[in-house]
Amino acid sequence: MTYDLYLGDRSYSSWSLRAWLLFEKFNIPVKTHYVDFAANSVAAQLADIAPAKTVPTLVIDGKTIVSESFAIAEELASRHPDLGIWPKDPAHRAVARTLAAEMASGFGPLRNDCPMNLRVAYQDVEISEDVAANLRRLEAIWDHARDVTGATTPWLCGGYSAADAFYAPVAMRIATYGLTVSPSAQAYVKAHLEDRAFRRWRAMGFAAGGLLPWYDRDYPQADWPGPKPLPARVIEDATPENELCPYSGKPVTHFADVDGRVFGFCNAFCRDKTIADAEAFDGFLKIYGS
Repeated sequence: MTYDLYLGDRSYSSWSLRAWLLFEKFNIPVKTHYVDFAANSVAAQLADIAPAKTVPTLVIDGKTIVSESFAIAEELASRHPDLGIWPKDPAHRAVARTLAAEMASGFGPLRNDCPMNLRVAYQDVEISEDVAANLRRLEAIWDHARDVTGATTPWLCGGYSAADAFYAPVAMRIATYGLTVSPSAQAYVKAHLEDRAFRRWRAMGFAAGGLLPWYDRDYPQADWPGPKPLPARVIEDATPENELCPYSGKPVTHFADVDGRVFGFCNAFCRDKTIADAEAFDGFLKIYGS
């Protein structure tokens, strides 16, 4: 079985983040393809896999097309029943599916007024009554999920599930716009900010993809609310500690200073994602020594 996953810009495409997390968090091999939000329409870029016209879209074995995030989650769960994409307990599974379904169809004011933008963080954001109502609803259903499932982890239904993948971009909106939520909801937001899979996604967004100014909002900017990455910068020519790229195993051609030490990478993407958040990547940590 093969999976080809078509995604949008990592910094801005909230639905793409959800689908990618389903593969990344559950260790499902997949080949990813990215459309360019700054180019012609998404539908035009997906013409070869019509009738798909939005991201994310999943193509299974080169022929079966699944074009909605909830459908992708359900299809993966049915094909990989032992991975825990949904909770195994029937009652807990019902809670998780209900949460994901409400996310897929609701929270319009929050999604419209606070578009996902993982390149910045804001402060002093004024919100509408409708957005405030969305936040109170999130607090209520997140607390309900933990109460019903008895979750003792940071996640909504115990172990990480598709429900958490669906709410990851919502957590990012709360974080990046500095929105005020209850302590329990803020703890859930913090769990997403610290999640290393999410951190990898965000770092790769800085390494591949440009600024899309139509996502910007006219608020004062703040420091990123998640973990502070190691200090890192591009250097043009140096003698690195490693001879082979920590990700591909190929000879190094691009260099970075990470926390005062020099490392090499096989291309600019490998280098730049490491500069963005070195500690998010296991391959780099193996040579860094953590």
